[in-house]
Amino acid sequence: MKWADLDAQWQVLGLGADELRVYEALLSTPSGTTRTALAQRLALSPRQLRNAFERLDDRGFTRPARGSGLPVPDAPATALRNLVHLHRAELLRREAELEELTGSVDRIAAQLMSGAPAPRTIGIETLRGRAEIAERVTSLVVSATEEVALLDRPPYAASEPDGMPAPINMAEPVRRGVRVRAVVDREGLSFQGRARGLNELAAQGVQIRLGVDLPTKLITVDRRMTLLPPTDAADPTATALVVSDSLLSNALVPLFEAVWERAVPIGSVTNSQVTDEDRELLTMLSSGLKDEAIARRLEIHVHTVRKRISRLMRELKAETRFQAGVQAAMRGWLTL
Repeated sequence: MKWADLDAQWQVLGLGADELRVYEALLSTPSGTTRTALAQRLALSPRQLRNAFERLDDRGFTRPARGSGLPVPDAPATALRNLVHLHRAELLRREAELEELTGSVDRIAAQLMSGAPAPRTIGIETLRGRAEIAERVTSLVVSATEEVALLDRPPYAASEPDGMPAPINMAEPVRRGVRVRAVVDREGLSFQGRARGLNELAAQGVQIRLGVDLPTKLITVDRRMTLLPPTDAADPTATALVVSDSLLSNALVPLFEAVWERAVPIGSVTNSQVTDEDRELLTMLSSGLKDEAIARRLEIHVHTVRKRISRLMRELKAETRFQAGVQAAMRGWLTL
């Protein structure tokens, strides 16, 4: 996997591919290396290198250089801890914004559902019954030209994990060049076949993240139209709303983006939990211990340690041990 493939995941924590390449280079660069030499080694311009240094300093990955030398990189465990703490502070701020947006959505939905069906001239369309809702979902997805964004959470209909008479074909827009993003509530992974289906969608290009306690279900198409599915998908008389009014869409699109930013990126989804042994090994890796030191602490052969590290890196889709540590932290396998 290339750094560019991980760029979207790192951006969630405020870092891009250039910053991470520079950080990993700093960890292994001999003292006395000049900035010019490092820039040439990484094929970066002086400005790109300077910007990467500033970003790494802002995110707590490095300490200022003495004189004209290179910045001093913190140990991976310290850098990760600093980054996660900064990200948590940002999430607290966004959490407050998300609660405010969620309250607005709930009030809008309650007002619309309490009266007669809203006239379509104000940008609100009411759909009644699972068949009509499913048909409209399909037509919206097929009409997408730029992006489909989905928030998915239980409860689902007993017959279908998607809560619709037929599954939503989220891979079809990807084949047409449409960006498809989905945030799935972790609770939904307990449904039979759900994790396997998400794995298949991810393999076909659908960008999937895992969230906790999603505020609502919704499907947004091209940032111009949003469908709010019924809360009780098993109810055959359930009602859904299609919102095309710009004022309401300007509240619903930021709601999706706020949930997307706090969700955990995944390459694939699994129901299996990390073992205590793997968590212990990952913790040692993130602290910078060498294979031999890890083997001594675990009282196993160094070859066994390396095999376990290779397996974890494959599972985490990481090219380096540093990447493996961050991926494990993002999945909740490590507490930093």
